[in-house]
Amino acid sequence: MSFLWIKNGRVIDPATKRDKVGDIFIADGKIAASLTAAQKKSAKVIDAKGLVVCPGLVDIHVHFREPGQTHKENILTGSQAAAAGGFTTVVCMPNTSPVADNAGTIELINNAARKAAVHVYPTGCITVGMKGQQLAPHGSLKKAGVVAITDDGLCVESNQLMRNAVEYAKMFDLPVLDHCQDESLTKGAVMNEGTVSTRLGLKGWPHAAEDIIVARNIILSAYSGAHIHMQHISSAMSVELVRRAKKDGINVTAEATPHHIALTEEALGTYDTNFKMNPPLRTEQDRKAIIAGLRDGTLDCIGTDHAPHAPDEKDKEFDYAPNGITGLETALPVCLDVLVKQNKFKLPFVIDLMTRKAANLLKLPAGTLATGAPADVCIFDPNETWLYDAKKGFSKSLNSPWSGQKLTGRVKTTIVAGRVVYESGKMSRPVARQVLTLD
Repeated sequence: MSFLWIKNGRVIDPATKRDKVGDIFIADGKIAASLTAAQKKSAKVIDAKGLVVCPGLVDIHVHFREPGQTHKENILTGSQAAAAGGFTTVVCMPNTSPVADNAGTIELINNAARKAAVHVYPTGCITVGMKGQQLAPHGSLKKAGVVAITDDGLCVESNQLMRNAVEYAKMFDLPVLDHCQDESLTKGAVMNEGTVSTRLGLKGWPHAAEDIIVARNIILSAYSGAHIHMQHISSAMSVELVRRAKKDGINVTAEATPHHIALTEEALGTYDTNFKMNPPLRTEQDRKAIIAGLRDGTLDCIGTDHAPHAPDEKDKEFDYAPNGITGLETALPVCLDVLVKQNKFKLPFVIDLMTRKAANLLKLPAGTLATGAPADVCIFDPNETWLYDAKKGFSKSLNSPWSGQKLTGRVKTTIVAGRVVYESGKMSRPVARQVLTLD
């Protein structure tokens, strides 16, 4: 057996309501109540004085591009970026090449995940080929190990097909994650529709395109009882729609991204494609509404929507560059700055958004330091200021709006299943291990 003893840190575990200076013990990959004197002698000791010790962060929205787009990212490099950001559990989207709409592709992803730095869970497609025309085989996808279904990157436009999808998904106890975008309103759009898009001469993406689909999903959830999760909410009206739905007891949830709580459409003034994403950065009013939604529980968690693209793909005219930014290595300091420092959220509340609440949405075995739980731990310095350089990061891609900026809050150590995978800026050698299942 291997033992770890984390000493003197501020232990914050919202799942067990723990917030005090103390120790964490790890034995054979699990959180232990204590260690014997002999075990302490053989344990690796980490002195966390002045640091925060919390459950490993959980991200239910990442793009690792494997199979088929590994020039942008693969499961190993994406998982290393996750570990560097304090994440120990991530859920990857199915818009790979080929898309993950069958059990064979899910098996390929799970096999690659065995050598990942963190726990990687796959999702499967809602529709065959993500074409929005025919349902994918949800039952066989569930048997293959998916934790949810989604056509993320695209929206199921047909209301009838979406109704069928959520009803079948409910039968298999699969949450449906939806990218809310009425594409008939966004053809050729590259940024938020408004005065800034007019000034920049760029075609606008109206927030109504998101709001209409959010409303549609709320109605379908109310009708079927199925769990529908709204991804990367960007609009103030969408936040309000979800708020009302929750008050009515409808089974919907939603997430916010670090970039939508930190940035607005004004950031696009230099036509920098590292600020181009879908849904787009919106107004200051929208940004404040998303933060308010996190504060009152309307929005359930933080999801990075980590979306790597190769440099030559982003280095194009704004209209032609792909949407998306990387976000795993910067999510924690951005959330600490925007939510804790600027908006006076309590630190345990923000950690809850990034651990327990995210894990619970998809019933993942993560997000707690309770005795017997998997020993997935993040240790970070909330006060360290550092310069983020995407070129020195662990992702294959560099498309981050925070590259070259000073950030406050830095991950020092990440532990996965009792093993230190990241420490002091360095990644441990990958070791093949069993993929956790939800059984």
